[in-house]
Amino acid sequence: RADGDIVRVAVTQDGRALKYAANELKADRNIVRVAVTQNGMALQYAANELKADRVIVHAAMTQNGLALKYAADELRADGDIVRVAVTQDGRALEYAAREFRANRDIVLAA
Repeated sequence: RADGDIVRVAVTQDGRALKYAANELKADRNIVRVAVTQNGMALQYAANELKADRVIVHAAMTQNGLALKYAADELRADGDIVRVAVTQDGRALEYAAREFRANRDIVLAA
């Protein structure tokens, strides 16, 4: 739970294992990046500051666009992030900021 090496191995196998990591490891950028690359939905277990980190969120969206649900509000309103999410899974449009739900380019990407 608090051993970074063990948690890194666990999240490499299943990113959702981040759920069981100690809070300080949920705030570790490297561990969270590995977790969301393996399973984008692991973003839900990341520390709030990492839910607002463009690199982390982009990695999560690339793996699973529905993880947009767990991104910080400012990134749910970021056109590049939203485009990656809806291209990966059109259903992610539901979690995008309101202005993107009516954006022709974003809707077509979905």
